[in-house]
Amino acid sequence: MKKRNLKERLKKIAKDESGAGVIEVLLILVVLIAVVILFKEQILALADLIFGDMFTKAQSVF
Repeated sequence: MKKRNLKERLKKIAKDESGAGVIEVLLILVVLIAVVILFKEQILALADLIFGDMFTKAQSVF
């Protein structure tokens, strides 16, 4: 009786997907952080280019 009950409980735990959403969000965050770390220099250069151009054009308006 105990073995059968334990086997059923293990099957129930294996089928439980209540934490799947949290795991998916964590995996997406890990991938995004890895991309940012890998392309940090390129992202910073692009941001400097965009904001530098934006400030230059803003000064020409005023």
